[in-house]
Amino acid sequence: MKYIDLCEIYDKLGETSKRLEKTHFIAKLLKKTKTEDLDTTLLLLQGKLFPDYEEDKIGVASRLVLKAISVSTGDDISRVEDKWKKIGDLGEVAKELTDTKKQRTLFSQDLSVKKVFSNLRKLAELGGQGSTDHKVQLIAELLTSAQPVEAKYIVRTVLEEMRIGVGEGSVRDAIVWSCFPKIVGIFFKCDKCKKYVPSVKKCVECDNDIDNKFKKELESFKNEALDIKSVDDIKHLEKYEFIKAEDEKTAREAYNYLVEQVQNAYDLTNNFAEITECIRKHGLEGLFKLNIKPGKPIKVMLYPKAKDIEDAFETLGKPAAFEYKYDGFRILVSKDNNKVHLFTRRLDDVTTQFPDIVSYVKTHIKGKSFIIDSEAVGFDAKTKKYLPFQSISQRIKRKYEIEKMAKEFPVELNVFDIVFYEGESLLKKPFMERRKLIEKIVRQSSKEIVLAKQLVTDDVKKAEKFYKEALAVGEEGVMAKSLDGIYKPGSRVGYGVKIKPTFEPLDLVIIGAQWGEGKRATWLSSFEIACRDDNDKFVSIGKVGTGIKELESEEGVTFEELTKMLKPLIISETGKSVKVKPKEIIEVGYSEIQKSPTYESGFALRFPRLIRIRTMEKGLNDVTDLDYIKKLYNQQKK
Repeated sequence: MKYIDLCEIYDKLGETSKRLEKTHFIAKLLKKTKTEDLDTTLLLLQGKLFPDYEEDKIGVASRLVLKAISVSTGDDISRVEDKWKKIGDLGEVAKELTDTKKQRTLFSQDLSVKKVFSNLRKLAELGGQGSTDHKVQLIAELLTSAQPVEAKYIVRTVLEEMRIGVGEGSVRDAIVWSCFPKIVGIFFKCDKCKKYVPSVKKCVECDNDIDNKFKKELESFKNEALDIKSVDDIKHLEKYEFIKAEDEKTAREAYNYLVEQVQNAYDLTNNFAEITECIRKHGLEGLFKLNIKPGKPIKVMLYPKAKDIEDAFETLGKPAAFEYKYDGFRILVSKDNNKVHLFTRRLDDVTTQFPDIVSYVKTHIKGKSFIIDSEAVGFDAKTKKYLPFQSISQRIKRKYEIEKMAKEFPVELNVFDIVFYEGESLLKKPFMERRKLIEKIVRQSSKEIVLAKQLVTDDVKKAEKFYKEALAVGEEGVMAKSLDGIYKPGSRVGYGVKIKPTFEPLDLVIIGAQWGEGKRATWLSSFEIACRDDNDKFVSIGKVGTGIKELESEEGVTFEELTKMLKPLIISETGKSVKVKPKEIIEVGYSEIQKSPTYESGFALRFPRLIRIRTMEKGLNDVTDLDYIKKLYNQQKK
């Protein structure tokens, strides 16, 4: 595939904020992507060069890209930098200067997706003396051959700042649109261009108004569609171009069913290319055969918040299992023969950073292959008391002095679930059956590896006592789990809930800040925070400036620490205000959620305060969504 074809899709995606339109363009791209190119194309589409679970990272700074643009265009680096300050986007700078160069040299050479991908992947392999110059050469080689729009997206890919708003949800839906028959009622035929497009008011192909009346559209179909009365009738889809339901409700249920199957497959594999290839080769039935494998991460099961113990019982039934909710970070332990991998909930491989945990697993857990869900909790090496997450968070990204860090900031692994053992998936097994298995295979050793403390009861008073005991020893609260519950990767589905005091903190992303004044003049402050809306766009919900410390000697996050994190992410500056690339996620507490026209989300947080940084354990897909904030707002009024 030519890289220019992918860039044209990038442009279309960046021009619309509407998720349906984005999905349409991605589906269009997938339809013309060869199976052997799926992996490369789908990664680049998401602005990635490596899957989330691989350790390799590009790690290229803006200054290096400035130099590459200068080399490729022949422009002085100071001129490139001046344009960057004015425009605020190095991608647009590369596009403009490449356009000028093109007009001057009339030089043109086609770039392939494979060539761009190959050159940029090499950036992660380079290190040591002379590597900076080599990286500049690799980027400049691509930019020299690039058309203006290609230069724009090469630079944005390198800097991981695509700005086209492609989330996992849009890619997932595009796979449904491109691989399965179109569903009448979800897609409509445009009278003008005669193409089948999603049910939006205007055709995404020709901008024509669409009369999308369901019954009228049904009449245009004869025998080329699969007739269904319910989702149970969806079989052998590869034989049909369309699915025709008897009413709009069934059409929507059929569509949601297909989306759910693709989402389930993604939660197991974290690989859209593998899913697309599977459907192309084996149809819908192929998705049901996909399974988890040791050595590859899966999305962990998530737990919604219950109001209290009684609410937990109402959701889960009686009896239920209650476990301490530890203030650590989620670790998915994967072992295949003698090879152990450790993954965080955001799929980062942190095996190297935690040799102590690897040793515990090899020593204390019986079995050749398994996938175990757990929580790594820090403790004081002298007092043996548990410590808050922030005290050990620095270990997650540490690449050097690993052994020293392990001694200074030791962790205990608290095991609470198992999803795969000795070649068998346990996802559909009842929770108590899975618990009995870990009790059998884990040899507990205090301050190394233990089972999560548990109480099984149908008594509200006993459960409340257990909850208070957890809080008294410094835990966040308790988890309550259905005894019959299956393990559903990536979902908050009611097989378990968490019970914590006060309002539920929110995981929000920083999108802007203000330079301080006086003694804080060199620090960023008043951080603008955002949640995630239905289109995977980050919308503001307030500013936070409390909960942050001035001195390193004080416990907690400092202004200086946040400034160091955010400075490389600055996109533009206006006076004292800066906009930053959404990357750093923080946990925010508050006293109340209020409606507010001031912020894009329509809501504001009353007395927001920063609790802790969550970037190392959570990704942008984990940022609290707007629907959940609306739910919390409505709960306040009851």
